[in-house]
Amino acid sequence: MNTDQGSQFTSFAWTDRLRRSCVRVSMDGKGRFLDNIFVERLWRSLKCECVYLHAWETGSEARTGVGKWIEFYNRKRPHSALGGKPPAVVYWLRKDETQPGQQEQRVA
Repeated sequence: MNTDQGSQFTSFAWTDRLRRSCVRVSMDGKGRFLDNIFVERLWRSLKCECVYLHAWETGSEARTGVGKWIEFYNRKRPHSALGGKPPAVVYWLRKDETQPGQQEQRVA
């Protein structure tokens, strides 16, 4: 298991449990923020654009709300790093470029 060096991953309870389960522990060096920067940005966007704006009463409401936001994020939300296009559009455009002759992929 590869993790960062956050306190939850360096605690004896966590590392001992992994070792007893015969799981090798690997930790990135301190300051390796670039390893997970893309996921950190996604979580920040999810929290600021979705989670903090809703007061869901049940776990199923939260699951549905987060699922809708992820669908929006991937298919409709413009991304400046992608020239204002959503990730799904860029993905299918690149896929079509690398595999000519395939059927047209629909995004919507």
